[in-house]
Amino acid sequence: MASREELKAWVIDEIDARADEIVRASTTILGHPEPGFREVKTAKVVADRFAELGIPFRQELAMTGLRGEITGATSGPTLAIIGELDSLIVNEHPHADPQTGAAHACGHHAQIGMMLGAAAALRQSRVLEELSGRLIFMAVPAEEYIEIEYRDGLRREGKIEFLGGKPEFIRLGEFDDVHMAMMCHTTSNHDEGQLCISGTNNGTVAKKIQFIGRGAHAGGAPHLGINALNAAHLAMAGIHANRETFKDDDTVRVHPIITKGGEAVSAVPADVRMETFVRGKTLDAIMDANAKVDRALRAGAMAVGAKVNIQTIPGYLPMKQDNNLADLFRSNAMSLVGEDNVGYAAHRTGSTDMGDVSYLMPVLHPYVGGATGLGHGADYVIRDYSLAVITAAKALATTAVDLLADGASQGRNVLSRHQPEMSRDEYLKFMRNLAKEEEFDGAA
Repeated sequence: MASREELKAWVIDEIDARADEIVRASTTILGHPEPGFREVKTAKVVADRFAELGIPFRQELAMTGLRGEITGATSGPTLAIIGELDSLIVNEHPHADPQTGAAHACGHHAQIGMMLGAAAALRQSRVLEELSGRLIFMAVPAEEYIEIEYRDGLRREGKIEFLGGKPEFIRLGEFDDVHMAMMCHTTSNHDEGQLCISGTNNGTVAKKIQFIGRGAHAGGAPHLGINALNAAHLAMAGIHANRETFKDDDTVRVHPIITKGGEAVSAVPADVRMETFVRGKTLDAIMDANAKVDRALRAGAMAVGAKVNIQTIPGYLPMKQDNNLADLFRSNAMSLVGEDNVGYAAHRTGSTDMGDVSYLMPVLHPYVGGATGLGHGADYVIRDYSLAVITAAKALATTAVDLLADGASQGRNVLSRHQPEMSRDEYLKFMRNLAKEEEFDGAA
């Protein structure tokens, strides 16, 4: 029987031997970025690599997702290692698609590389024969919660139910046989070190809003119109007036945009559309802020006598990471980059659908350096692929060894000490109850 340290040395050696091809997968994906539920070319890269590695897989899950699987020598828990397929839309990014504006301004192409690197290392027969349990390699679509109108159209067509990839995977049962899940995200924050343990994240709900007024000649007869843009402006002022009521500890974030401001400058705007997220550290904080946003939207409509349609769409749950998984990862991170280069971030105010998975099972979502620029910005790029992809792949693979070696004793220990927040059925019921559509007539 090989020791854990021997197993870790084997997976590290394999990742080093394949470093060029692992990085090439990431840079190939960088060259053809695709937003959520449209990641056809990206999914093909993953499918081709799974096939080359001899990893059985299924594809077209939640439209574009994939799931590969390998099994250890004896029974034990199932661990998922996850990478995200999708890009953002940032037209000014140096690697943006000139037709779509899609760009990897958040580093998901690096995630796919590190997931594939871990898969290549862990599939070795000399490693698998020492592991107990199963390894699932997931390439999941649509983590970035963008293009709400497009995705809501997919929902209305019955192609998806939820607008994020991992919630869709949960709905489809792809996590039903998984006991633990982990992934790693890139960061450009040098204060977080080369590898960074993270704690919690904000959750979010999304809102799609339409103010309906009455068109009229903006110069000749504005008094005959009902200005929907004014209703939206007043609604946003109402949201801003509520900000002082948000508790600092709840880290509430509300950031609306107007996606349609009217039809023509010569006409009183009669159809104005907005989108916003309502984020918070806890579900209670999100629900409190969400109620205040709805109140402000109704107030804007009432002020000018317009109508407002308010659609509340389930977003992502707040993420809670498992401390025992984090401890194992931290130990491997220190071995790879040194204790002084391992950071910690207690809470992040962004949101991820890994939060949804964290309500069902123990999850790990650390960060790796190698990027520069502002996340989601035109200057966010991976500068050090050796760190961002290769070191991250080693950290994930060695943590997987810890969890499934020695009869999966460490993995079983993690599971015995973890209490899930929800069952899958409870999760689906909660998310479905969040969905709501309301029409309010401000003139009534």
